[in-house]
Amino acid sequence: MDLAEIGRVMRRRWYVLLPGLLLTAALTTAVHLLIPVEYQSQSTVTLLNSSKATEAFDGNPFLSTQTSLTGMADGLARNLNSDGAKADLKALGVTGRHEVKIADNAQGPFMWLTVTGTDPAAVLTSDELLAAYADKRLKEFQTQQSVAPEAMIRMATIVPPQKPEAQTKTRLQYLVMVGALGFVLSLVAVFFVEARRRTPRGKNRPAPAATPSAEAAPVPVGAAPAATDETMALRTVGPGGAGAT
Repeated sequence: MDLAEIGRVMRRRWYVLLPGLLLTAALTTAVHLLIPVEYQSQSTVTLLNSSKATEAFDGNPFLSTQTSLTGMADGLARNLNSDGAKADLKALGVTGRHEVKIADNAQGPFMWLTVTGTDPAAVLTSDELLAAYADKRLKEFQTQQSVAPEAMIRMATIVPPQKPEAQTKTRLQYLVMVGALGFVLSLVAVFFVEARRRTPRGKNRPAPAATPSAEAAPVPVGAAPAATDETMALRTVGPGGAGAT
């Protein structure tokens, strides 16, 4: 079946295709309204060596990078993603979903602090609260280990919380999926009706009844064959033309 034939079938069964397309449009609109647009804000922070450890570098913490800082960044990120941290952040007023992880392709203890939600203003505020909470948790870890203030690892902001940006990829995927599925089902319904409405040709028709042939009735077994008209005439009229005695 080529495209021209498909088009003819769709035109012929428009009364099946049209309701399917209208239902698809209604479902797509419902998905568009029910799935809100999400916004995301992200900030980048880094861990710096203590002031005591940077004395050999004239107090410049960016010249003193140690492997232990990356390990500390990983541990801090895990803690900030825990259920306890989520409860603390919620109490502080953080809304939406937050995620903390080591930055992709990072060549040092860089961390991404990300907040996602439906209210842009709330997302930006939540990202700021998350950054402040991360700095607080870093100090609490070291205080629990009785680390001297001058030997504590510090946190510095590399990129402050950015203006929330709309995240439309997931929403668009749902819209495309619903639209494509509705259209395909509408076509299936069209061709199903077309197949049912077509009258079969030369199929499932009863065979014509056999017509009895004009043949003589069978002769019973043992019975003499019936004489023909010519034989009867010879018996009635003798050889001389007189009737037989």
